Amino acid sequence: MRTIFYIVQKEFLQIFRNRMMLPIIFVIPVVQLLILSYAVTFEIKNIRLFIADSDNSVASRNLSSHLRSSPFYNIVDETPDPSVGTDLLQSGKIHQMLVIPRGFEKDLALANKAQVQIITDAINGSAAALMNSYTMSVVNDYNRAIIAEIAPDAGQPVAVTWSYWFNPELDYKTYMVPGILVLLVTIIGMFLSGMNVVREKETGTIEQINVTPIRKFEFIAGKLIPFWIIALFELAFGLILAKFVFNIPILGNVFLIFSVASVYLIAVMGIGLFISTITDTQQQSMFIAWFVLVIFILMSGLFTPVESMPQWARNLNLLNPIAYFIAIIRMIMLKGSVFQDIINNFLILSFYGLSMLLLSVWRYRKTT
Repeated sequence: MRTIFYIVQKEFLQIFRNRMMLPIIFVIPVVQLLILSYAVTFEIKNIRLFIADSDNSVASRNLSSHLRSSPFYNIVDETPDPSVGTDLLQSGKIHQMLVIPRGFEKDLALANKAQVQIITDAINGSAAALMNSYTMSVVNDYNRAIIAEIAPDAGQPVAVTWSYWFNPELDYKTYMVPGILVLLVTIIGMFLSGMNVVREKETGTIEQINVTPIRKFEFIAGKLIPFWIIALFELAFGLILAKFVFNIPILGNVFLIFSVASVYLIAVMGIGLFISTITDTQQQSMFIAWFVLVIFILMSGLFTPVESMPQWARNLNLLNPIAYFIAIIRMIMLKGSVFQDIINNFLILSFYGLSMLLLSVWRYRKTT
């Protein structure tokens, strides 16, 4: 233990002497959390809408006013000619066009029904679906207003009430921030721990260490423990920011979050250590780690639900430790889940971490 303590002490001295390492550890993760939490969102705002009102009646202007009063829309123009909106759609200057045909008010008065057309730029399919949903919701509100005006005593045959659990305000930051916290500890665990071992190869000090009586597990433990501690510190700081800056609820046990994070870090540091054993330079280690990390992040469920992926991708995702930890931290923070609720994912992470660490230690050969 004394040998490991001295190696850990030496590693901390090297970390704090390295001017390039300190910003990577303490500045970049905080900036990443603050920027991504606001920038990465599936909410659609400032929809550039064109209204082609060929009827120009009281009813059509009432429908237009419903859209104008919505905070999601930015009305670019309103003219009777739909071809103007078509040109704007083709040039990418608007996102959506509402066409109100001539005779709209007359149809409402005589037949109690009328038609409008919604045309949406669907290059981005998910954004188009959301924009269409927003506009349909506004039109439905307009329909309810008309029904209330025509038949004020008519009630709904089926009354529906609803509530949103775990994210009552439907704030996308509540969904994203826990996942971004996982990225913070992952970067520290995978990138820096792996690059730290490779740096010994580049500088030639690895051969000096190999001829010492330091045993292999002591050297690896001394190399990994500092980044394990720093990553947990980053997680603590990130949780403080999540609570007091983003007002993210932490309903579960904080100790349980750190317990799972401790096991998760062993898994990602094992991956970083394994990458360091098959590379000779920091550049090689960084590129391979980045390649692995990008795949893991995109398939982790951070941005899109894992359930939406094809079956082969879900099967491949069984090897993704980030997916397990993101699911766990969201459950603990937002649902208040206890250990019994996450035990399956926790056991998988534990087995994953132990396997990667043993593989990495076996792969690292201490030669003279």
